[in-house]
Amino acid sequence: MLLDFALIILSALLLNYLFTLLKLPGILGMILTGILLGPSVFDLVDPEVSLFLKEFKTAALIVILIRAGLGINKKTLHKVGRPAINLSFIPGVLEGTTVLLVAHYILGFSFIEGGMLGFIIAAVSPAVVVPAMLDLKDKGYGEKKDVPTLVLAGASVDDVFAITIFGVFTGLAAGNSIDYGHIFWSVPVGILLGALLGALIGLLLVLFFKRYHIRDTKKVIIFMIVAVAFYEFTEWESLKEFVPLAGLLGIMAIGFMILEKYNKLANRLSAKFNKVWVLAEILLFVYIGTEVQISQLNSSLIGIGLLILLLGLTARSIGVWISLLRSELNYKERLFSVIAYLPKATVQAAIGAVPLTLIGEGKLGDVSTETGQTILALAVLSIVVTAPIGAIGIKLSGPHLLERGEGSMDKV
Repeated sequence: MLLDFALIILSALLLNYLFTLLKLPGILGMILTGILLGPSVFDLVDPEVSLFLKEFKTAALIVILIRAGLGINKKTLHKVGRPAINLSFIPGVLEGTTVLLVAHYILGFSFIEGGMLGFIIAAVSPAVVVPAMLDLKDKGYGEKKDVPTLVLAGASVDDVFAITIFGVFTGLAAGNSIDYGHIFWSVPVGILLGALLGALIGLLLVLFFKRYHIRDTKKVIIFMIVAVAFYEFTEWESLKEFVPLAGLLGIMAIGFMILEKYNKLANRLSAKFNKVWVLAEILLFVYIGTEVQISQLNSSLIGIGLLILLLGLTARSIGVWISLLRSELNYKERLFSVIAYLPKATVQAAIGAVPLTLIGEGKLGDVSTETGQTILALAVLSIVVTAPIGAIGIKLSGPHLLERGEGSMDKV
């Protein structure tokens, strides 16, 4: 296993460097590392290492969300509030619904099968979006109107809606009765409770750190343990059936509260987590690459799949534009937000194979194995196509579409 990790890290660092030389996002080199070393190509990664990467993915996501939370203050949150709420559900719902309809009329899916596909595809990737927004924030781009913060705040909640609605269609496919009234109240309540619980945990951490003087490195370890425990609590199946707590948003709220109540410590912790992210980033994006199953793609499906993705992304882009209509953003900043909302990776890698697995277990009634394979193939295609396009688009468009903050030249 140690040799496998050495191979993964060295290969990822090399490809990251090569992509950077080509003026492309380094994360694409890391994803390519996972594809090459994973089952799609050379299959050099031990199954136990793959299992570790899958578990570590959650920790890596938590690290970037902590970093995001430690950089959002009350003034910024107030400024991006309403547009961020709009971005959290309007683009995803429009894209998911569009894919549902297109899959029904082009692929012959039932509306339920199309809904499962639509809301697997609809989730934006916080793994790609959040680090890119933090990089732009560090360099001062979009600082005046807090555009990167707006995007990462919306993206952190987008997944809650997509996964919840996917769960509804999965339940319908399994023949379960669905309480729609429960869904309509539980999602907004879950988002609010997730944020409030995160803020409360953040306040308790502030009180603890002020009372007990320990090294910042140990504070980081305690922070991570608490954040992981909170996230696992929000993922508890019995709780999710009652109310789907927004765990990712809650983790950001922990960092937000520490920044509000203990600014000096927040800045020191942020510097520490920036160093942790160096390794976490590698393992997260390599994991995403190992989950890309190229064998699921076939030439006959690629053309139709690209059309479905194009129509879905068009609907998502319209949704982003609608979400920002009454905001103070100019057309360049809105165009950047459209581009920033394109990447897909994390959710699609995590749940793309769920329908096929449930079909194999006989839990989805009349849904065929072929349908499950098609859903998985299109989930894979969405990663292969949108992760590079979105990452490159953000990197190239950010400096051109977003204004630099004054005094930020030294951050480049």
